[in-house]
Amino acid sequence: MCFVCGRSNPVGLYMHFHDDGELQVVSEYTVPERYQGYPGIVHGGILAAMLDEVVARVSMIGDHHHFMMSVKLQVLYRLPVPVEVPLKVIGRIVRLRGRLGKAEGKICLPDKRVAVEAAMTLADVPQELLSRTHPRLLNWKID
Repeated sequence: MCFVCGRSNPVGLYMHFHDDGELQVVSEYTVPERYQGYPGIVHGGILAAMLDEVVARVSMIGDHHHFMMSVKLQVLYRLPVPVEVPLKVIGRIVRLRGRLGKAEGKICLPDKRVAVEAAMTLADVPQELLSRTHPRLLNWKID
């Protein structure tokens, strides 16, 4: 039911991701017009959610069961992002050590200009939370 990646959420984004096996996670995505804020422009909260997801996924490179969550997300909106335009959303590891990490991300327009940037501090999902979550409820799939 995750809003960004969940396959069972009727109003979700249904984003797909792939990684390079080393440092980077990428999603190519076109935001539907139903997620606009100003007419024709993607709502900033949607852009932040997209970055939150792709940047946090860097922790899963090499281990698709290593779940981390954002504890701090800083977003810089540089350019308006139009709806119905193919975007490239990129997350990149800055540093992952122990139970904490730093990562960064960006959303690029078709002309390769950076429209939105993000910096994130991540922490391992607490074992207590993981132990209460049944894997079947995650509806987790690897593409």
